[in-house]
Amino acid sequence: MGMHIITRRRLREFARRHPQSGVPLSAWYRIVSRSTFSSIAHLRQTFPHADPVSKYIVFNIGGNDFRLITAIHFDRRKVYVRAILTHAEYSKIDLKKGEL
Repeated sequence: MGMHIITRRRLREFARRHPQSGVPLSAWYRIVSRSTFSSIAHLRQTFPHADPVSKYIVFNIGGNDFRLITAIHFDRRKVYVRAILTHAEYSKIDLKKGEL
């Protein structure tokens, strides 16, 4: 059993608004839901560009076109989808200051 992703609905809704994100978001979901990661180091073996920023882990999706912002509780195998943003939207916020 892999990581439990909360919630897939956000991924689907974003993909409806940004159709080019659908395939890469589905691929991310498939990989994460079938894997069990014990730490950020373990996660980065599969997703080398996953970046810890403040209390979040940010994934580059679709060749750097989108940012998937998650909160991951490795000990409980839970991945909380906090936001999905375009690259332009992401560049306007500062996660280190708690903006989301």
